[in-house]
Amino acid sequence: MSIVSVSEAWNHGISFADISDVGMRRSNNQDSHAVVLADSPERFGLCGHLFVVADGMGAHAAGELASRMAIDRIASTYFRGGSQLPSDEFAAIDLLRASVDQANEEIHRRGQENPEFHNMGTTASAMAIIPDGAIIAHVGDSRIYRLRGDMLDQLTFDHSLVWEMEASGQVHPNSALGQSIPKNVITRSLGPNPNVQVDSEGPFPVAPGDTFLLCSDGLSGQVDDEEIGAILSCLPVDEAARVLVDLANLRGGPDNSTVIIARVDRMPDGSATPPARPAADTQRVVSGLFPSAAVACLLGAGVLAFAGMYQSMVIAILLGLSAAITSIVQMQLSAKPANNRLRNDHPGGGRAPYRRYNAKPSDSLNEKLRTTVDELRRAADEKCWEMDWREVEKHQRTAEQAVSNGQFAEAVRHQAEAIIATMQQLREQHDRAAGETAIDN
Repeated sequence: MSIVSVSEAWNHGISFADISDVGMRRSNNQDSHAVVLADSPERFGLCGHLFVVADGMGAHAAGELASRMAIDRIASTYFRGGSQLPSDEFAAIDLLRASVDQANEEIHRRGQENPEFHNMGTTASAMAIIPDGAIIAHVGDSRIYRLRGDMLDQLTFDHSLVWEMEASGQVHPNSALGQSIPKNVITRSLGPNPNVQVDSEGPFPVAPGDTFLLCSDGLSGQVDDEEIGAILSCLPVDEAARVLVDLANLRGGPDNSTVIIARVDRMPDGSATPPARPAADTQRVVSGLFPSAAVACLLGAGVLAFAGMYQSMVIAILLGLSAAITSIVQMQLSAKPANNRLRNDHPGGGRAPYRRYNAKPSDSLNEKLRTTVDELRRAADEKCWEMDWREVEKHQRTAEQAVSNGQFAEAVRHQAEAIIATMQQLREQHDRAAGETAIDN
């Protein structure tokens, strides 16, 4: 679902691309997604821009229904409540989290009413870009990333068995046990239970040039984080989305892949970059004043006592004690996180980013992309597929020349063209094979 009818008189400041692909081994697509851009400055001020990805689970059409219900309910609840938001910096994220909660209730109720949909579920990763920054509500192992400069940050915590065990300290990710844990077992989703814990993140300051990626695990399970970051940094959003999905499919495409890429060209008028923990900073400044006042009053009391001005001495002592007590109270308050409402005891409760990756293109990245195409070509030769490799070879030669000149970003761009051309050849081969099978039958 994409709603992008935006008034030409207003620059919404976002370049975006979205793709959802069934993959190479599935017969239906259980992913759903939504992009809803504010169509006016007033609308942006109320609700901002909304992006959501959901990956459904369940037999028959249950997973597809669950993900579609999640997308529809999150979007409708969020925008319906947006017009009633109070002037509170946490109101928008509270509303986004509540929208995910309501989606869970509706999916669970639907699953209980129909035996065919029993225990159906879905992940849900929702992000809104609002005047205060980017806010997130998240359940499951779909992901939200932010690319800023050469760094790719994962802003969501995977609610998966492997991430939960690593976070608990029970296993090291590189240990034999860590490597043996199934990567696709999720510990939290919308639908199976009447209640679900929704992670809240943000608001994250947003700057022009920031690129956000929302995706299902059909992509993140096949494409490395460093590859995601480099492709996002080197390509326009529409080409980056296409290349990421094609790369996942060239590596087997075992699952549906859904990608939303949103690049911030400019923040609309009225946007702000929220300072980190403003309340705590203010309290620390005030706390620094009161200890000084307490010391001054007590020293003054000593001088007054020496001078025999006992009434004034008592007043100075009382003022000094008052300043000291005020200082102690405010120091205790300043030790508390200013955004405590966004935090909880779970690892995924407002402590993003959870992982950080180098997104700078390199020779090794170029080699990984080339290897993917080369492996498919060897498989095609073994199976005697009729595929024309001339365009692919042209882009790969240009990429190698760019690498030799140290132009790694240019090399990634040409490897991306080779990936797109290879996937086009593979689709045409599948279409020919399907046509021949139909004729034989």
